[in-house]
This record gives sequence, C-alpha cells and structure tokens, in this order.
Amino acid sequence: MAAGRLAAQSLWLSVGLGAVLVVLTLALARPAVALMGGEGRAGEMAVTYLRISSLGLPFALIALAGQGYLRGVSSLQRPLAIVVLANLANVVLELLFVYGFEWGIAGSAWGTVIAQAGMGAAFVRELLAAPADDRRPRPELMRPLARMSGNIAVRTGALIASFLVASAVIARIGQASLGAHQIAFQLFFFIALVLDAIAIAGQVIVGRLLGAADADGVYAAARRMIGWSVLAGGAFSLALLTLAGVLPSAFTDDPAVIERAATIWLLFALMQPICGAVFALDGLLIGAGDARFLKWSMVFSALCVFVPIALASLAFGWGMVGVWWGLVALMAARLLTCGVRFLRGRWLVTGATAGAPAAV
Repeated sequence: MAAGRLAAQSLWLSVGLGAVLVVLTLALARPAVALMGGEGRAGEMAVTYLRISSLGLPFALIALAGQGYLRGVSSLQRPLAIVVLANLANVVLELLFVYGFEWGIAGSAWGTVIAQAGMGAAFVRELLAAPADDRRPRPELMRPLARMSGNIAVRTGALIASFLVASAVIARIGQASLGAHQIAFQLFFFIALVLDAIAIAGQVIVGRLLGAADADGVYAAARRMIGWSVLAGGAFSLALLTLAGVLPSAFTDDPAVIERAATIWLLFALMQPICGAVFALDGLLIGAGDARFLKWSMVFSALCVFVPIALASLAFGWGMVGVWWGLVALMAARLLTCGVRFLRGRWLVTGATAGAPAAV
C-alpha cells in the first residue's frame, strides 16, 4: 500500500512540474536560443523545435517517475521494454513526418512529443497498477519525493548546463568547432546512458542491502560496480580511439568539422573511464539516499571548476580544446568529491533509516 501511495504522489508531482516547465520553455525559448548564440535560420529552427518539443515534458517526467518506481521494486524489464518501444516509435514517426510529410524540424519535434506521450501513458498505467488505499494529492507525501527528485534534478541540470555553456562558448569560436563539439556531445550522452545501466544496478542493489543492514555486502557490491563501470569506460575509450577516423564521418561529410573533431578526440576518448567511475558512484550514492551531497558536488564542480575554464578558453583563445579540458576537469572534480565521500562512508546508513538523506 505504501509503495502504491508513493507511486501516485510521484505521478501528481510529475504532472505539476511538467506543466510548469512547458510554460517556462514556451516563454523562454527565444531568449534561451539567443543566449546560446543561435541566430538566423538556425536560431528560428531551434526555437520552433524547443517550443513544440516542450509539450512532451510532462510525459517525459512521468516516464522518469515510472522508471524510478519500477527500479525501486526491482522490476527492470518492463521499463526497458517501454523505453525501447517508445524510441522505436520516435524513429518511425520522425522518418514519416520529416521525410514523408516534409514537415521539417517541426515534424521531428512532433514525432518526439507523440512518442513521449505514448511512453508516459504506459508508465501511468504502471504507476496506478500498484495497490493503494489513497491516490489523492498529499503534500506531506510529496515533500520527501520533491526533495530527493529536486536534488537529483539540480545535479543532472548542472551537468547538462555545463554542456550548454560549452556549446555557447564554442558557438562563438566557429561553426566547424560547434559541429565537432556536437558530435562528441551526442556520443558522450549515448555512452553515459550505457554506463548508467551499471549505475542503476548499483542503485537498486545498494538500496536493498542497506535496508537489510548488510554493510559488508554494500561495500563488496559497490566496489564491484565501480570496477565494472571503469572497465566499461575503458572499453569505450578503446573503441573511440580505434574508430577515430570513422565515427566523425558518420555524422558529417564536412571536412572542416571532421578536422576540428580530431583535435578533441583523444581527450573525449580518455575521459571515459573517469566518467564510468563517476556514474557508478552517482548510482551508489543515490541508492543510499545521498542525493543532497551529489547535488552540491555537481554544482561545485560546474561553477568552480568547469565554468571558469570554459570562459578562460574564450578569453585567452584556448579554443574548443580548452573547453574540453574544462569538461575533463569537471568529471575529475566529481570523481574526487564523490570518491572521498564514498571512502569516508558517511553515506552508509543501514536498517530502517536507509535511503534517508545523509548529512553533508
């Protein structure tokens, strides 16, 4: 019953927050694109895409709530099936709308919105399937969910904002550099999603073992997860280095963009084991309810480490390579802060209080 009540509250929270984000995105799309350096036809297309795609935000948040709930009850196959089907539907719809109906960038955005709506509907069904004696909005139950999700949202938002700052700086360096950055950016997040699979497993396992008061089991599982994640990151590094002459060409045939991609490729490839360790530590600390620390760790790393390096790269002419050194420093700072937190063990709270926010 308790799980069902929390599932319903997460649904209400997702709908409310999603509605607010839609309004903000519709209102701020144009100034946000201008701040990023978007102008002319490309800027107009970006505004169009942002405004249309914002309609899918409530459904995307519902999907995230549904995935979190199902992970919490150790059901990992159903969210995988729903997300895979939604992404396949997205591909089909975008091909139909963009090439079949010739709707252009608007068609791409509408394809994403429709796919997200279907995914959201599937997760609504999962959230409401849990037994509950009361599904009405209850602020006292929403507050702890809002605190935890708020901490994670700030952490994730700070990471995304760092890449947006990187894009804004590089857009002022040159179009070829921006194109090369976008290639690495998209591959970075693809790899992050793969590495996140290990982090999710660690999150579930750590939460379960902490609840069972098995501190030794927690440490053993945590070390194993971190090791596997670092090895996976190393495998991606090797693949990126091996395919350095192939992957950029799969995204573009512009020789200037390909040449600029080559200047950051080594940095991009070699940062992957660091990313693997960071994502694993993220999952472990989230499973222990230590999201507040993760929030401040990410904010510190972004504001005090990455942003100064990115701005200095523009001021002193370090170019795109300087910005990417900043991103490497960002991940290294996160590894240092989260690694120290893990080794100190203040996140390890076993028994009935496991999952409560740990002290910073």
